[in-house]
Amino acid sequence: MNKKYIQKNYINLCSPVIGTKIYDLSDQFFGLASRLLKDEPPVFKDGVYDKNGKWMDGWETRRKRVKGNDFVIIKLGLPGMINFAEIDTSYFNGNQPEYASIDACYIDNKSKKFHWSNILSKRKLKPDTKHGFRIINSKKIFNYIRLNIYPDGGVARLKLLGDVVVDKIKFPKNKFDLLSVLKGSKIVACSDEHFGKAENLLLPFKSKNMGNGWETKRRRGAGFDWIIIKLGKPGFIEKLDIQTHYFKGNFPSHCSVQGFFSKKKININTIVNTSKNWEYLIKHLELKAHSSIKKQLSKKLKKINYLKLNIYPDGGISRIRSLGNIA
Repeated sequence: MNKKYIQKNYINLCSPVIGTKIYDLSDQFFGLASRLLKDEPPVFKDGVYDKNGKWMDGWETRRKRVKGNDFVIIKLGLPGMINFAEIDTSYFNGNQPEYASIDACYIDNKSKKFHWSNILSKRKLKPDTKHGFRIINSKKIFNYIRLNIYPDGGVARLKLLGDVVVDKIKFPKNKFDLLSVLKGSKIVACSDEHFGKAENLLLPFKSKNMGNGWETKRRRGAGFDWIIIKLGKPGFIEKLDIQTHYFKGNFPSHCSVQGFFSKKKININTIVNTSKNWEYLIKHLELKAHSSIKKQLSKKLKKINYLKLNIYPDGGISRIRSLGNIA
């Protein structure tokens, strides 16, 4: 096992992949608020204009000529606890807001009133900068967010990094994909993600291209690449589907899959460096280019809440799917 690895402690609760969307806003004259939620990094298109002015890859309001400030209200696709906020003003240089703050609340199906709590006090924003802020009230559950900008301007992206609250998710009684991000599963560690983010493995839709999967750099020494997933709920996996769509000359030779169950919260270092807890679900599975390889597991199913995918020696995987029941 490699000593160096990438630790993951969050998912982006603002991602449209999990159903997050714009609920309300004050203005979006120059740039649509929905661009705030895009997972892709912002881009700049030199010389491109639309009917209202310069096209910008973000949310941009008109210059405010009355008192007050602009805002956007976001409905999270899944309720969660927020640890960090990333407010990205990339390419907004001279038209970024001077300050920003964030409020949040939780509304159940019966209530329609917003009772906002401030989770990020008014902070100074710089032009063309990705700002990172620690959130207060990080132990509270929220499903609505209000980003306030002072007084107006443009923000390219907003990311809210935290954890889905699994107890607020409805789980089906029938078999389903236990590894889906929509069911609270997340990446907790991986060996490398040089060309493609590890989180892509858990996305609910089919991979769109080679950049929409998990891909490691070319390995020039001994060892192999791997990724560790924490399931939203412990369960029994009956079938796995390892997909290599769009990886045609860079798919791994083969893979193995391991799992284990722990009642206690486990330190990430323990998971990565301790091998005695891991049991093989699949010892050796040959992989193919641009394919979906399904594998029925043993009838003696093990209850697991951590799954480890090992790829030999390196390469790209687009998705990993499972079929099973919660324990």
